[in-house]
Amino acid sequence: MTLPALSLRPYSLATLRAALAAGWQMACRTRILSFLYALPFALLGVLMFVLLHGQGLLPFVLAAAGGFMLFGPVMLAGFFGIARAAERGEPPGPGAIAAGFFQAAPALWVLALVCLLLFLIFATDAAILYSYMVGGTPFTFAHVPERALEASRFAFWAGVSGCFIAALVYVVTAFSVPLLAERRAELVPAVVCSVRLVFGNPGPALVWAGILGVLGVGSALLLPLFPFVLPWLAYAGRELVRQVVVAGDEKIY
Repeated sequence: MTLPALSLRPYSLATLRAALAAGWQMACRTRILSFLYALPFALLGVLMFVLLHGQGLLPFVLAAAGGFMLFGPVMLAGFFGIARAAERGEPPGPGAIAAGFFQAAPALWVLALVCLLLFLIFATDAAILYSYMVGGTPFTFAHVPERALEASRFAFWAGVSGCFIAALVYVVTAFSVPLLAERRAELVPAVVCSVRLVFGNPGPALVWAGILGVLGVGSALLLPLFPFVLPWLAYAGRELVRQVVVAGDEKIY
């Protein structure tokens, strides 16, 4: 299949505000199915928290919540399927989620495997840091008052380590995943497009990364918010890409 030529537009803080507003509208419009689609991931987070706390690894919850953002982008395909069904005037159902994944470019799974590999690298680094800074002594909520310094040191250095990997994932996936999920570009052009849009608009790109990081990681820690925040960010990202990657005569790659 020959894909249409695409052109890139610069974007600003006003573009981000418009995308967030449109994303919120779509999240409200599809709130039941969007909530139900995000809910299993929130429940998985609860299970992860219970297991880590039960094993005396409470500080590692912070690293796990941050690490979710490394491989979470592949979930967007399901949200995009919901949005497409809503735009066609169809009542969104489970079939829309499945259609989102079936309609995505196969290259999306290649990118998902790369993100998973980077997540495993981060998890290994975090585990090494944990063994040095916290050790093998159980750490639960009961130990927070006396060992808060250990936990804060681990959280800081794990965050420093994760920031490098997260920045790489963001540059590569911020715009490429929506393009692949909607089959608007092949893998290499999509990644090139994402890199160009990030480095070509450093200010807004940094703000968008901050929004995704703060809201994404924050809701992953405050899990009751997760099923509401995740759809909003997914639909906002879809709208942002539609605003800045448009039909034209420019070859992305």
